[in-house]
Amino acid sequence: MNSDHHVILRVVSKLLIPLITIFAFYVHFHGEYSPGGGFQAGVIFAVGIILYALIFGVPSALRLVPAGFARGLAATGVLLYAGVGVWALFGGGNYLEYNALFEEPEGGHAAQHTGIILIELGVLFGVAGSMLTIFYAFAGRVAEISDEDW
Repeated sequence: MNSDHHVILRVVSKLLIPLITIFAFYVHFHGEYSPGGGFQAGVIFAVGIILYALIFGVPSALRLVPAGFARGLAATGVLLYAGVGVWALFGGGNYLEYNALFEEPEGGHAAQHTGIILIELGVLFGVAGSMLTIFYAFAGRVAEISDEDW
């Protein structure tokens, strides 16, 4: 492919992809106080990588975020989510009861804030990793289809 092909699209995307990533983290960390959170942030983060793959090619995206890393990210998200629940159980509370995560002074909310951030981070990792894994699976299938099949 010619290196001048879609030069404007490539330049604009190099400016937009970092902003998309920053916005994903904004949605994640602001989700504790307003609608939004881990799921939306995970989708937005994955969309940044998928946009990169659509413009620069799937092989370039696989060098940036390998498929194994995406699967590991999804698994880490599930383990983090489940781990917070198990941590609460070991703390003497119910599954995902944030107040049981650690001792704090009466009326303190640090355990709730910590629990919510960790849960939402687990959801972000799980969703972003899953979305990228699904995209890579479909992109691999499309790459296997030759021009004669169309």
